[in-house]
Amino acid sequence: MASKLRTLIILGRVSNLPTVWSNCLAGWWLGGGGNYAKLPLLLLGTSLLYTGGMFLNDAFDQEFDRLRRSERPIPSGKIHPNQVWGFGFGQLILGILLLLGCGTVATVAALLLAFFILVYDFAHKFLVTSPWLMGMCRFWVYIIAGATGTNGLNGFAVFGGAALAFYIVGLSYVARRESARGPIPFLSLWLMAAPILLALAINTGGYLRAALCIAILLALWIVRHVRYIFLGEGTNIGWVVGNLLAGIVLVDWLAVAPEISHWLSALIFLSLLALTKGMQKLVPAT
Repeated sequence: MASKLRTLIILGRVSNLPTVWSNCLAGWWLGGGGNYAKLPLLLLGTSLLYTGGMFLNDAFDQEFDRLRRSERPIPSGKIHPNQVWGFGFGQLILGILLLLGCGTVATVAALLLAFFILVYDFAHKFLVTSPWLMGMCRFWVYIIAGATGTNGLNGFAVFGGAALAFYIVGLSYVARRESARGPIPFLSLWLMAAPILLALAINTGGYLRAALCIAILLALWIVRHVRYIFLGEGTNIGWVVGNLLAGIVLVDWLAVAPEISHWLSALIFLSLLALTKGMQKLVPAT
């Protein structure tokens, strides 16, 4: 049973779940917060959509994994493909049902998120522009979360979701190096820097000071983990990608920096960052 549970945890890539929760909290705060009864539905529903998408990712990739990543659960025989398909679609459906309780806008956004998840899982191995599909998946999490807040969906949540989407696209271009050879485009660096540039452009006065410290922290985090690749030094791409995935929490923190208490935001987002890094030591992030 313990072995089966670990297989399911690996399939769901649950070490990255804290980044989904940080997406939800950021979007929810940008939407005005409140509606606390809906917050558990938001967190659990989006978590199920994420893990369901990860299960289906392995289901769609099983033939590729047999050739290139034989240690993955399906090709290694740890779980039958039909079970993975069932678990994957079951989690997507349950996630959408939970998000029905977050309102009409959130439900529509959840359906769109599920659609983009399925398109990405199906096409990401052969579609060159698939990183943009991945970016859209995280964008819709912000939309769902923003719609759950007291003020409903607004421009702040949309803008924050777009900034995160650019970061995810840049990260995804780096992640493609895990399974495909070739240079990483410098465009990926600019895309990952987009949240920083956008935050500095729209925040002024006291808001700018609040955002500047986190922007510097995010910039140092990105440079720290990609410099090995662009300087031509040998490194573990999986290690780089795992740390860039953890950096999603910093992008979310930057999005809400001017909106909530600095001490509260630091406690929550730094805790989520530490949790992500801790879980990645137990469960592979990619």
